Amino acid sequence: MKALKFLIPLAVFVVLVGFLGVGLKLDPREVPSPLIGKPAPAFELTRLDQPEVKIRRDELLGKVWVLNVWASWCAPCREEHPLVVAFAKKKLAPVYGLNYKDQRSAGLGFLRQLGDPYEASLFDADGRVGIDYGVYGVPETFVVDKQGIIRFKHIGPLNPDVLRDKIEPLVKELNA
Repeated sequence: MKALKFLIPLAVFVVLVGFLGVGLKLDPREVPSPLIGKPAPAFELTRLDQPEVKIRRDELLGKVWVLNVWASWCAPCREEHPLVVAFAKKKLAPVYGLNYKDQRSAGLGFLRQLGDPYEASLFDADGRVGIDYGVYGVPETFVVDKQGIIRFKHIGPLNPDVLRDKIEPLVKELNA
């Protein structure tokens, strides 16, 4: 009976250490999105550069596209921007920007200064569309297939490994 009093706390301790060990190996940027495998939320937003022109999600059906959520006030967005520019130049899929909770003039200045890789940047001033997409913060990047289904989400700034090993092969597969 005395041995049992020591074994139970030891067993609990070992289980807790096991959970801690597993948790420490997880990448916080790979938060599973409940939207993966589901239709991309519908939207109708004005273009950042042409406020009189609206773009709807349904207009993008029939092609694979990438949605990059960004803001002028976001330092990591500045870090990843050259990679977005380089990816867009490959023309594997059109890249759309979602300018999130920003000022229109600041967003336009950001693109003038750093280059505009986007087919169009959608202006989401109040962040409602970003919320519909489950955006935790900027930057975030989504890959959407021809049927409008979200196939991939990356939280945080893109890096060469994510583009090379995940996004580019997925876009090529979806376009095949």
